[in-house]
Parts: sequence; structure tokens; C-alpha cells
Amino acid sequence: MLYHLLYPLTDQMSAFNIFRYITFRSACAIITALIITLIFGPLFIRMLRRQGVKEKIREEGPKTHYAKEGTPTMGGIIILIAILAGTVLWADLTNRMVQLILFVTVWMGAIGFMDDYMKAILKRPKGMVGRYKLAGQIVCGIILGVVLYYYVPSESFGTRTEIPFIKDYVLNFHSIFLFVPFVVLVIAGSSNAVNLTDGLDGLATGLSGIAFVAFAGFAYVCGRSDFSNYLQITYLEGAGELTIFCAATMGAALGFLWYNSHPAEVFMGDTGALALGGAMGAIAIMLKKELLLVIVGGVFVAEALSVILQVSSYRLWGRRVFKMAPLHHHFEQLGWHESKVVTRFWIAGVFCALLTLATLKIR
Repeated sequence: MLYHLLYPLTDQMSAFNIFRYITFRSACAIITALIITLIFGPLFIRMLRRQGVKEKIREEGPKTHYAKEGTPTMGGIIILIAILAGTVLWADLTNRMVQLILFVTVWMGAIGFMDDYMKAILKRPKGMVGRYKLAGQIVCGIILGVVLYYYVPSESFGTRTEIPFIKDYVLNFHSIFLFVPFVVLVIAGSSNAVNLTDGLDGLATGLSGIAFVAFAGFAYVCGRSDFSNYLQITYLEGAGELTIFCAATMGAALGFLWYNSHPAEVFMGDTGALALGGAMGAIAIMLKKELLLVIVGGVFVAEALSVILQVSSYRLWGRRVFKMAPLHHHFEQLGWHESKVVTRFWIAGVFCALLTLATLKIR
């Protein structure tokens, strides 16, 4: 919004030319989202307490988590507000990629909100029926896939995706019947992986912020023809504006972490987890870095795989692979303190982000 209001004034005052630079607007987006979460976080937490929007701890979870009973949840709403404010104020809203990433974020956040509402307000322990939640994710993926297939954001955008560490080959989904299911898989997979990881204070919040740092770097270089040509990656006209969305998400995650760190004053709930996960998948799709999502979100992947392995093993052979799933609970059962699990998983997340950025040159 400010970009559209102030940049056209460059002819009258040259100082407004600074709004053309993505780096400047990205910095502003981080600060905007960070300030919103830090200032309005306490007010929002008090409102949740007054409304009785509290977390219900699962009986089958770790016993050490029983003390978290009654902690306000649905804090993902403030994350969504901060992301939207940072993006809307500083990004080019005529950019189709920006429009699509905002659509996915809001859509997935709405699904999470309905699930949280049923659990925290309507007191339905299981929340939204699983198949309905999955159906919402699938519809979101279908809409995104169809729009990207028929209304490409730029001439260089196609149905192909780059293969990490290999520069001369790409994976191409020529048919809409291949491309759209692939988009659905990425969106549903990433959103559910982040949701499964959101089980310890600050874990999913910190890991999401780390992942979006890496995606901000990719969005910036993919949106510049000089950098893209030098690094021999696909140039995507307009992709640079996604840097501002990533920056706003980083600021929102950092600000929310102030209140979500151990011991958490508020949980993000499915509202935040599904929105962050869906946005992560959508960013990867629009940057043609879907396969890199497995690397940058390596901890999320490990968490999701641990649940799949645990359930499959128990159903097939009646045995458990882990002491408890998702993976972070396994380490808690081994005697690790919650803070140690979170910190070490963050370290693993930083390693995954650095490895992902290294693929720009290791090709």
C-alpha cells in the first residue's frame, strides 16, 4: 500500500525512490511485523484469557506437558495479522505472486482457525474432522495449481521444478493432471508437517522463521536476472516481491517467539501452524524450489516421517519405532529437557537452511 502511495511521488521528491528497492521494503516489512506482534501480543493474550480460549493438553502426551493446561491458544491470529500488515504495506500488491501467497496464507489460516475454534471455544477435543481439514488443504492446492497453470505469473514460469545440486536437468510436469496433484501434495505436506512440529514451546515458530530466511534469499536472487544468470538458476520475473512476504513472516515469527518461548505465554495453534506451513509450500512452488523444501524444512520432514513410521509400524507389526511421536516427544522421553530439544532442533534447522542456500553454488 505504501509502495503504491509513495513511490509514484519520486518525480516530486527523489527521496521516495528508495521505495523501489526490495531490500529497503523487506527491512520495513520485518520491522512492521515485529512491532505489531511485540506491541499487540500482550493485549491479544489477555483477550484470549478473558474469552477462555485455552489449550487442552492430550492425555496421551508427555506428562510434563500437563502443566501447560490452560495456556491461551489461537495465537496464530496475531501472526497472520502481522504477516498481512507487513506484506500489504510494503509489497507490490499488483504482483500476482504476492496475491497468491496471501491467498494461501489466509486460506490455510482460516482452516486452522476453524479447527482451533472447535477445540477451544466449542470444547470439541478433536476439533475439526480430519478429512474436512484435509479437504480444505486439497482445495487450496487445487486452486493454486490451476491458477499457476493457466495464468502464469511471468513468461519464465512453467510447470517444471529445479533438481537440487544438478543444474542441467529439471523435473517437468507437462500436464495439468500431473502439476496440480504435485502442488496439492506440497501444500498439504508442508502445512501438516509444520502442524505436527508445533508441540513444544517455540519449536515450530523458530524453525519457520529460519526456513523463511532461506526462502527470502532465494526469492531475492530468483527475482533478479543478473543474479539468476550468474548462479544459473531460473529467473522468475516478479519473484523478488516474495522477499517482502518472507521478511514479514520472519518478523512475525520473531515477535511471536517473544511470547511463545519456554515457558510459553501463548500457543499459535492450528491457525498459525497451518498458515505458516501452507505459505512455506506455496513459496517453494512459486520459486520452483519444491524439492528444496525437503532440505530447508528437514526438521519438519523428520517430524512428519516419525509419525508416519510410528503409526505404520504399530498397525503392521504392533511395535513402536519411537518412544513417542512426533520426534520431539521421543527425545523428551529420553530425558531431554524441552528447552534442550527446541534449541537442538533449531540448530538442525539452521544447518538445513545453510545447506539449502549452498545449493545455489553446489550444482
